[in-house]
Amino acid sequence: MSDVRFDDRVAVVTGAGGGLGRAHALLLASRGAKVVVNDLGGSREGSGSGSKMADQVVDEIKAAGGEAVANYDGVDTYAGGENIIKTAVDAFGKVDIVIANAGILRDRAFHNLEEADWDKIFAVHVKGSFDVIQPAFRLMRQQSYGRIIVTTSNAGLFGNFGQANYSSAKTALLGLASTLELEGAKYNIKANVIAPVAASRLTEDVMPPAVLEKLLPELVSPVVAYLCSEECQVSGNIFTAGGGYVGRAAIVESKGAILPGISIEAVRDNFDKISDMTGAEEFSNAFEEVSKRLSAATAAS
Repeated sequence: MSDVRFDDRVAVVTGAGGGLGRAHALLLASRGAKVVVNDLGGSREGSGSGSKMADQVVDEIKAAGGEAVANYDGVDTYAGGENIIKTAVDAFGKVDIVIANAGILRDRAFHNLEEADWDKIFAVHVKGSFDVIQPAFRLMRQQSYGRIIVTTSNAGLFGNFGQANYSSAKTALLGLASTLELEGAKYNIKANVIAPVAASRLTEDVMPPAVLEKLLPELVSPVVAYLCSEECQVSGNIFTAGGGYVGRAAIVESKGAILPGISIEAVRDNFDKISDMTGAEEFSNAFEEVSKRLSAATAAS
């Protein structure tokens, strides 16, 4: 089969000055995409700016014969998000792909978490995804084509000690991607979620060096690139990736139990059946879940 290519496609990658974002940008460019390399150049905690990490990645792409431009806007303001997309349109005339990868960490045990730590994490991860994706989504609707990648985390899927702010923000992005899938469907806009595990500034002191050596960002980027390709027709799915492993995660619901005349005791007495995940299902949208689960209950009442 032929190689997956991105010729004539324009990709925006946020937080692409290093780590995962850099690997995504380099791989897409090597397959023909024109890339906007966005990076504020601040610290892992989201403070400061001004370092030209984005320029270094642009130079790497150009040295390899690719096309790229740098952008230094923060994603945590709408003006910044608009300008990131404007950079792509000004340089290359359109936007086909957005990889919302920019992120920061402010880890604290929940009882020590300060409001500023909560707000900044949500500003970068959740609002930052909105700020960049919405102006791009409007253009994608007009051209009837788009590929969007939202970045969650295994902390967002399963929780993690000391990361109440980060895991909450990353879980919020699952709902964003699911709705983008539905609203983008008739415009050939596909939105998927990546939950990566990779060595980066965010993880350099979280995992042992011997583990990080095996978790290269380059082992995640092929998954992201395929999800960004025209060939990929799935949307609204969650994929996990790290160290060469790739899997799909899903939110599923048990068959449950119908409890006419429901009471506290009825819940107690049927709790094992309610909790039994045998035959659990996933649903394509909220209406489908409500229709299937509650219609049976209301018919029985």
